Amino acid sequence: MSYQTALATLTEYFTAFNAGNTDAMEALLSETFEHHVNEGEIRRGAAAFREFNAHMSECYAENLTDVVVMVNGDGTRGAAEFIVNGTYLRTDEGLPPATGQTYRLPAGTFFTLEDGKIARVSTYYNLSDWIAQVS
Repeated sequence: MSYQTALATLTEYFTAFNAGNTDAMEALLSETFEHHVNEGEIRRGAAAFREFNAHMSECYAENLTDVVVMVNGDGTRGAAEFIVNGTYLRTDEGLPPATGQTYRLPAGTFFTLEDGKIARVSTYYNLSDWIAQVS
């Protein structure tokens, strides 16, 4: 994958996220896709990512701002830094009760790209900061 193609793919991923278009996000994934989350088990495959997205859409409304996407020279790795602006809609298991609290949280995501598709997404944020904001 070229640098330009990788940059366009990751930009499309974040555009789809902000549009709430999880189908478009999922269309960018490889068959060997892995989702490495900040807390919890690795999700493998598009079906597991689809379930995650459905759950997230029920519990959170989020929009990303200040998105900066970076890609290595051969287009096999990428990263993005951004601010998550969100509303906590429905209580997520093991987390504080949701009452419509808003939050603003810096985060970052790392990507592996293979054969024109996203093979890995690893997202990191400060969970303690998020809990403090919604508690």
